[in-house]
Order: sequence, then structure tokens, then C-alpha cells
Amino acid sequence: MTFNIKKTSIPAHPGIYLMKDTKGKIIYIGKAKNLKNRVRSYFTKNQNYKTQKLVEKISDIEFVLTDNESEAFLLESNMIKQYRPVFNIELKDQQRYTYLRLTNEKYPRLLVARRTRVGKFLGDGKIFGPFTQGSSKLLTIGSLRKAFQIRICKRLPKKACLEYHLGNCEAPCEFKEAQVRYEKHVSNLESTLRGKDQQSFIKKLESEMADASEHLQFERAREIRDTLQRLGSLGTRQKMENVRDSDEEYFGIRTIDQSILIMTFRKTNGVIRDSNKFAFDLVADNSFSNFLYQYYSTNQIPPYIIVNEMPENSKLLEQMFSKKSNRQVKIISPSSGKRKEMIDLILRNIDLIQSKGSDPALIEIKENLKLQEIPKVIECFDISNHGADYAVGAMSRFVNGRPDKSGYRKFRIKTITGRDDFAMINEIVKRRYFRLDSKKSQMPDLVLIDGGKGQLGAAMSALQSLGVKLQCASLAKENEEVYVPSQKEPIIIAKSSQALKILQFARDEAHRFGVTYNRALRKIKHKP
Repeated sequence: MTFNIKKTSIPAHPGIYLMKDTKGKIIYIGKAKNLKNRVRSYFTKNQNYKTQKLVEKISDIEFVLTDNESEAFLLESNMIKQYRPVFNIELKDQQRYTYLRLTNEKYPRLLVARRTRVGKFLGDGKIFGPFTQGSSKLLTIGSLRKAFQIRICKRLPKKACLEYHLGNCEAPCEFKEAQVRYEKHVSNLESTLRGKDQQSFIKKLESEMADASEHLQFERAREIRDTLQRLGSLGTRQKMENVRDSDEEYFGIRTIDQSILIMTFRKTNGVIRDSNKFAFDLVADNSFSNFLYQYYSTNQIPPYIIVNEMPENSKLLEQMFSKKSNRQVKIISPSSGKRKEMIDLILRNIDLIQSKGSDPALIEIKENLKLQEIPKVIECFDISNHGADYAVGAMSRFVNGRPDKSGYRKFRIKTITGRDDFAMINEIVKRRYFRLDSKKSQMPDLVLIDGGKGQLGAAMSALQSLGVKLQCASLAKENEEVYVPSQKEPIIIAKSSQALKILQFARDEAHRFGVTYNRALRKIKHKP
């Protein structure tokens, strides 16, 4: 039976996809800048014989989101090494990303860092990278060495060598002044490789490249250009393969009804090596704390356990894990930095798992507005004014990103005179949710208001007076800014985003429905 791709909701994000057979075994792992476009392309008619055979064996597809295409490359490489799917190419040398090593010698050298099959770096010193735009050998022996006066000799000579006479090294082997300055050169090089003060060095290189071209030194200009390209690759945040001395394990936790869903990423030698998913019911003493204790009864305990919410008895767990592993173990809930970015990425993946079958744009709304739930049901309110005598309210209802016209509602303003949009929003929101609350009817996942902060405040005031807690936001027409109660500044969603288009559609439908109702009332009033 052929896998039905039309019934599969695929996110239009960067990431990797894991194709599985009927037994749940991973048979192919791929990466994509846009998962939706790439995965759907497998199911077109014009495919070669081997791709057709792969598609015939697909029973399920799992997705793991990343923040950019480079991270997808890295995670794909690591996952292929781990699972070795039958349809993937397994290269003998899979070290596709280059790193640089600054040795810890008295006068450090800059070398290409070598790695073992399991990802451990060979040799001592400080590691920089990854460089994702090809080999970094030009960086090692080219512009960086010359710019920062870094020696290349394997053994320190007793006298200044040819590199000194070419102006590429100040010869710390012979001159005391050069020995003093060498430490500063190394410090400046480190700052550049770490991304600090990189712009000033880049400007210097660009100037040198222009000068080399002017003097027809094209080989030198090309070398500088390649250096600039590879330095640029350091600007991409590579969370998937971050160089860190210590191993870490990340836990993302979501509470869904009376169950807990957990996803883990394990880093070994700075490389994401494994990812697992777990779920358990909140019954009796079941808790995240108990889960961790059981988990590490059969898994290796890393020095750092990174979580999005601290477990109960975290200090006691640290003590027990430290005693068991014979080293200090810390449980950390980060609020910023790369660890926080990794946790956020895991939570996005949990949301994707949870929402299998949901419109990816709804997941995007949840992420952008920082909602607790995916807004599968959205109710949007608008006021339609035509003079003081003709003021009505309207509500559109969207289910799974599409209009549910049987759920639309219209309101004749009863308690407000004059043109007071804020008070009118307050009235219709209060009437709507008083009725739903009284009848114990289904509440929406998101209440959307046409307007800015003032209209949002009026709606929130109505909900608070009823004691009803609902996720709420407003969409201002002028700049299409989204306001939420939890922050002062508006949220800007890209105009091309499907998430914004759903919010705009709901707003426009409420407006259209209100205007139609207003016109109908005026037409009745003016009938002879």
C-alpha cells in the first residue's frame, strides 16, 4: 500500500526527514531547506527506478526541525552515521565539516583539526568551527596566518627563517620583541575565530583584496576572497555541532492533558549523537523527577543535564547522579544562550509531533505568539460602525485554519451609545463567552481582536470579569502588527508567512460579516 502523502501535514521549515518502513525501521534520512517542498517531490511521477522503490517502502515519515539549512546538514550527517539507513550513501570518510585548531605550544600554530570516527578531536589546543563552506586549508596557511603573523614551522628554529623575510612571521624564535607581541597576535586571532571583532578584520581583508586586484595579484585576491567566505560560515549559529569540552543531554518537556511528552538530544564531544522520545501518564507519583532517575539507571550520566523546567528535588538528583558517575553533575534550566536555543528547538519538535495532522501554519502562529496551545479553533471579533445608530459586532470562527461559517456570530450592540469601539468590543466578547461558559460549550484556542492594544485590553477586561482564561491577541490593520497581553511591543510576522495569512483571513472575514450585517440593518430601517 502506497504512503498517502496528501494526508500528511509537512512543515515548510528547514530540517531533516526520516522515512520508515512498515516495521518502523528508518530506511532513508534526508535534509531540506523546505521540508514540505522536498518531501512532496518524492511522490511525483517522474522519479527514477531506485527512488520509486524507496517510495514503495515508505510507511511513515518523521520530521525534525532545525533553525537553518546548515544545521540540517549537520544533523543529517550525524543521524546517518547513527542509523545507517539502507537507502543512504555511507561514505568512508564522513567528516564533512572542517575545524581549526590553535595549538597550546609556547608559540601556538593554527592547524586543521582532525577527528576520530566518533567525533573526538585529535591533539591538544583550542578548537574553532565548524567551517561549512568547504576545506579551511587556505585559512590555515593563507590570509589568517599572514594577517596575524602566526608561525607555521613544526619545530621552532634557532634563527629567523624565510617566513620572517617574506613578512609572514615576526620570528619569536629569535627576537624578544616578537615574543612579547606574539601573545597579542594569538589573542586577536582567537577573537576573530570566535566571531568577536570580526567586522574590522573583514574590512581589512576586503581592502587588501581590492588592492591585490588593482595590482593584478589575482591569486592573492582569490585567496583573500576564499578566506572571507569561510569566515562568513562562522556567523551561522551551529547548535547541532557546537564545540564544547563536556558532554550534555537536553530534555524538552511538554504537559499535554494528563500526560507528559519528553524529547531528548544527547551531545557527545560537542556533536548531537542521539535523539529519543518518551511519554508517560501523570498517575500517582509519576513525575519528571522520577523519569530522570529511571532514565539514568540505564543510560550514561553526562556532567550537564539541560532542561526547560526544573524537576522536583533537583538538588537531590544532582547529588545522586554525581555519586553514581563519580563526577559533579549539574541540572540546568537555561534562560538564554545556545543551550536555550537548543531547548527551544526541541520544544518546537515536540509541538510538531503533538500536532501531527495540524496545519503547519497553526504551529507557526503558536510559536510566534508564544501560545500554550496550537490555535486549532480561532474566533475573531470586529466592530462595524456606521454612525451612532448603526453599530454591530461580528465574529468569524476558523477551525484548523479554515472558515467554519456555521460558527459565525453577529451582535447588535445593546449597552453602548455613541462610537466607543473599546466598550463595544468589551460587550460582545463578554456576551459570547458568558454564553459559552454557561452552557459548558467548547471554548476557542485563540480569541483574535481586530485592532491594537486598546481593543486587546478591552477584550482581556471582558474575559477577566467573567473569570474565563483564554489565549488572546489583536491584529492591527495599519502595519499588520500582532499584540499579545504578555508583552508591550508588537510581534511582526513576515508578510509572506502562512501564519499571518490565516490571522488576516479571520480578521477580514469578521469585518466582511459585520459590514454585511450592518448594511442589512440599514436597508430594513430605510424601507418605505
